[in-house]
Amino acid sequence: MTSVAMQIFWPFGLFITMLFIIGIYCVLVTYNLVRALIGIELLIKAVTLLIIVVGYVSGHKALTQSLVITMIVIEAVVITIAVGVVLGIHKHKRSLDTRMIRELKG
Repeated sequence: MTSVAMQIFWPFGLFITMLFIIGIYCVLVTYNLVRALIGIELLIKAVTLLIIVVGYVSGHKALTQSLVITMIVIEAVVITIAVGVVLGIHKHKRSLDTRMIRELKG
């Protein structure tokens, strides 16, 4: 990478790393299912931003755009289904705490 590319990459790289760490923290530490979904969303956004920055630095902007658009569509479908599952669990158990729903079966 050239020095100009490194100057662009480092601030974004630091932000992406922080966003990824916050997403991992949200997924691993919380017992609330909505917070876990927010953490998954943060992880996906960090990866999306990383793909955009790497595509800009490497000069493959068209490939990057197509990958990001595909990733956003898949993310929207996955999060929609996950929210539906969380709402179903909340309707059945009246709780979003993972410790309270461990005995769900079938």
